[in-house]
Amino acid sequence: MFTHVETQTRGTRAATMRLTQIAILAALVIVLQLIGSFTGIKIGPFTPTLALIPIIIGAVIYGPSAGAFLGAVFSVIVCIAVVTGADVGGQLMFQYNPAVTLILCMVKGTAAGFVGGLLYKAVRNTNDLAALALAAVVTPVVNTGILCVGMLTVFAPLVSGWAEGAGADSIGKFILFSVIGVNFLFELVLDAVLVPVIRRIISAVSKNKS
Repeated sequence: MFTHVETQTRGTRAATMRLTQIAILAALVIVLQLIGSFTGIKIGPFTPTLALIPIIIGAVIYGPSAGAFLGAVFSVIVCIAVVTGADVGGQLMFQYNPAVTLILCMVKGTAAGFVGGLLYKAVRNTNDLAALALAAVVTPVVNTGILCVGMLTVFAPLVSGWAEGAGADSIGKFILFSVIGVNFLFELVLDAVLVPVIRRIISAVSKNKS
């Protein structure tokens, strides 16, 4: 039977390990997003999001709050890329409406991590693999979906010009084929393909936690 001091020590160690592992995931988010944003990797006018994998891992292992934190870290790097012009599409949006662009960038990443963790938590007791797959799918859906809502509303005049330049006869078709059809599908397929790998990582971390 554990004494009160031993229980406190175990709790402190667990909390320290949790913070350490979340910090490692945050560092991985930063590195992957910097690679995507500042190395010229582009699909259409936007940069594909390589950092969703560690966000999903953190959200699944440590819950929605950790997912939201990692999503916020990712969002800060996106904002830097947007302001500096490393993200061309984001820079054009920033020039059009700076405040809304930065708010949109922060909200979409943070919400993606939070919702992914929330849905995993809700479904995991029924089927863990299905819950993980759901988190892997929903995270990029939320991230891209919020961006698309912004493009269809506040940034509609700007996106209309992009659509005309691309030969699309409507904003909806331009977003569907240039943003959702390419950038989003790349992220979705990448996350889905890596689900088994993510599951092994989560299993290994869970064993260490126990």
